[in-house]
Amino acid sequence: MSGVALLGPAEIRDLAQLLGVQPTKKLGQNFVVDANTVRKIVATAHVQAGDRVIEVGPGLGSLTLGLLEAGAKVLAIEIDKRLAEQLPRTVAEMAPGADLTVLAEDALRVRELPGEPTRLVANLPYNVSVPVLLHLMQTVPSLTAGVVMVQAEVGYRLAAEPGSKVYGSPSVKSAWYGTWRTAGTVSRQVFWPVPNVDSVLVEFVRHGEPFGTEAEREKTFALVDAAFAQRRKMLRQSLGSVLGGSAAASAVLESASIDPTSRGETLTVHDFAALARV
Repeated sequence: MSGVALLGPAEIRDLAQLLGVQPTKKLGQNFVVDANTVRKIVATAHVQAGDRVIEVGPGLGSLTLGLLEAGAKVLAIEIDKRLAEQLPRTVAEMAPGADLTVLAEDALRVRELPGEPTRLVANLPYNVSVPVLLHLMQTVPSLTAGVVMVQAEVGYRLAAEPGSKVYGSPSVKSAWYGTWRTAGTVSRQVFWPVPNVDSVLVEFVRHGEPFGTEAEREKTFALVDAAFAQRRKMLRQSLGSVLGGSAAASAVLESASIDPTSRGETLTVHDFAALARV
């Protein structure tokens, strides 16, 4: 979309002052102040004109304007009512005629979203990034792909393979929905305020078909939580709490062709799903 102006450091600080906004750790707010980084995120997400995009935590609108510049139709979900009320005004000034819908809601509580959005592109609040991701993947089946910026430690977990030191519950649960990979790092210096952690971009592509029913997902996730709650223990011990003791757990594991002495970090999402079905 032509005629879109992106926000720079001065505009962002002016907007924050206008609204009396002090970025808070509680809401995980770190605003991107660099237009090149915004365009990098949009390009990495392969956003095309006409795409229906969800953005969570748009803040003052840096990434929102980048998505609108690419011609996307943006559904922005913002928990801070001051920011949610200001965003349409900012877009009207910086990107007149753009297609923006703002929901002043907690992303963890949204259920049905208008317009069947197909992409998620967001600088996710660091303190709730994994819960928000998993909630949207579960409740918005129209999502097919996206790119999120998250804390580096979280991003590497989301994209981790079995056997990796950082492979854990988020790795398995995200793999239920699709394939995930890290897609580049982001400098701390492009944020205001500057965070004390590094950031990465994580790209995902959803599986073509659902991996299982909702009941199977719930059973699988319960097993995943149990396995990684005591990740140093053998599965026959760690899963004993949900399968009726270590002897019962061993029998179920063997029925699913899984070694009872193995540990959670060696199992794929397919293994956990097979275990749930048994």
